[in-house]
Amino acid sequence: MTEAIIHGTDLKRFYQVGGGLLSKPATVKALNGLSFSLESGKTLAVVGESGCGKSTLARLVTMIEEPTEGSLTIKGQKADPSDKTLRSTVQIVFQNPYGSLNPRKKIGAILEEPLKINLPDDAATRRAKALDMLSKVGLRPEHYDRYPHMFSGGQRQRIAIARALMLRPKVLVLDEPVSALDLSIQAQVLNLLMDLQKEMGLAYLFISHGLSVVRHIADDVMVMYLGKPVESGPVEEVYNHPRHPYTAALLSATPIADPTRKKRRIELKGELPSPLNPPPGCPFNPRCAYATDVCRQTMPEATVVGEHSFYCYHPL
Repeated sequence: MTEAIIHGTDLKRFYQVGGGLLSKPATVKALNGLSFSLESGKTLAVVGESGCGKSTLARLVTMIEEPTEGSLTIKGQKADPSDKTLRSTVQIVFQNPYGSLNPRKKIGAILEEPLKINLPDDAATRRAKALDMLSKVGLRPEHYDRYPHMFSGGQRQRIAIARALMLRPKVLVLDEPVSALDLSIQAQVLNLLMDLQKEMGLAYLFISHGLSVVRHIADDVMVMYLGKPVESGPVEEVYNHPRHPYTAALLSATPIADPTRKKRRIELKGELPSPLNPPPGCPFNPRCAYATDVCRQTMPEATVVGEHSFYCYHPL
């Protein structure tokens, strides 16, 4: 087994909110006990509804924020935001290709900026590296002197990927990188990401709420609910044999391009509970058709079958 390039153990991230003249301070438990490993050259997809803690995990892994509790190691070292070398090991590609590029800068300057800040390269070396990276993401040399508004959404996301790769990181955090793009463009960008992964040996932490996208790019998947993992394992195992009712419900809502295959839609009742006031026991119990008293009282321990793990008293 390849050694994990990123390893998180019992990660928690809490935020204090309120506490003004008329309100008591409250704690948002954005991440509430999450462990995972990511190996070189592999893709771990993190999926779940909005508010489940996916983007908080992205901020911890990119060292934008530090965990409240738990440990996070990158290349065997404790994650330390002040370590410049470690920071350049992990880069991020954001969801919105329209908002993540400076509209006042030409593409060449956008790509060279990380080199200017982090490396002693001269202008000619920076330009050569930027042109090489443009070629890697399928763009042409003449694009170097153009502005972001002159490109389509798919091209802008290619530029954002190129910028994230300028420092030759080992890990890319992909925060819903194709959700703002048309379906035909999504496929092109996903294929590019898979080609770059093979060529550069990259590890991807792929954050998404769309399970249909994840199946084609991920090796492993972790399903999150209200700051906790509910199921994780190899992607085909989780998709073909979901054990947690929440995973099964998400998969039942995923379109399948096969008109002969019948599917039973599992409808989730009620809203996602607030992370300010999570329910006791299993966080999914208020919306679960199988919940019993034990589910409402105690958080289930992980059940592990091979590489597949799930947290449920009544697995499917």
